Amino acid sequence: MFSIGELSRRTGVKVPTIRYYEQSGLIAPAERSEGNQRRYGREEEGRLAFIRHARDLGISLDAIRELLELSAHPETPCDRADAIARDHLALVREKIARLKRLETELARIAGHCDADAVGECYVIRSLAHHGLCAEEHA
Repeated sequence: MFSIGELSRRTGVKVPTIRYYEQSGLIAPAERSEGNQRRYGREEEGRLAFIRHARDLGISLDAIRELLELSAHPETPCDRADAIARDHLALVREKIARLKRLETELARIAGHCDADAVGECYVIRSLAHHGLCAEEHA
């Protein structure tokens, strides 16, 4: 059995986050020692590692909750888990496309300024007047 601090060290998840996951039902409430300290076992460590990896990939807590529920039934088809991963991948690709548009526009703005003073600075003017942007990037 691990204390919450040891579980935190073993998984890389901060103590307040472990408490939050416990309160939100992502991990089961910890057993308590005679001194009322939380105690966790290998099962909770594995579950927390699963959650952390999913969060590192940017998966939402609601999707993680659903994936955890699915993982509790290994005999069920995995089409729902696949769908969750595909949906998240689509969101990631949308974010990447938006970030590429932002990169292009910021490079254009930064490379367009040849003023000596802020009063004539293209960066400042373009941030103040969205119409100076080459394309929509929001």
